[in-house]
Amino acid sequence: ALSYDLDVPGDLNFVPLVSLPPYALVNETHALADLAAVTVDDLKDHPMVLLDLPLSSDYFLSFFSGIGTRPRISERTRDMAVMRGLVANGYGYSIANIRPLNDLSPDGRKLKFIPLTGDVRPLTMGLLFARGADSANVVGSFIEYCKNLVETEDLPGFGTLKLRGTEGK
Repeated sequence: ALSYDLDVPGDLNFVPLVSLPPYALVNETHALADLAAVTVDDLKDHPMVLLDLPLSSDYFLSFFSGIGTRPRISERTRDMAVMRGLVANGYGYSIANIRPLNDLSPDGRKLKFIPLTGDVRPLTMGLLFARGADSANVVGSFIEYCKNLVETEDLPGFGTLKLRGTEGK
């Protein structure tokens, strides 16, 4: 399975492929839109559109508990396109780790993607499989194929993010 490094069961192996740092997503008129980078402290007083998926929401909310606060959640959604639309239409900022192919919301409004700095850990996307499955030639070959693809191709939505911080794993 293709998965993130969130709550990986102990009886499974996880092979990291790509490190995905978080960024804040705002509309082009947002008070923070012209900043080169933002911190969680910069975001805490602004309304948030939470991408409310299992494990992901805990991951995003952990950034705020790390500074002893909670975000001002104005909207929750389980759909990334809806989240982008809400952000583009001024309902708040959001946080994500994967960028869409363009900087537009589904309704065509411009979005800004601002790196989130400070004590925020990136997500790692990788392959999840049963222990020992990689000893099968076909599984081992597939793992190597995926690693090579990430290292040598520009994958949609990932830009130039490669195995940063995951070399040799």
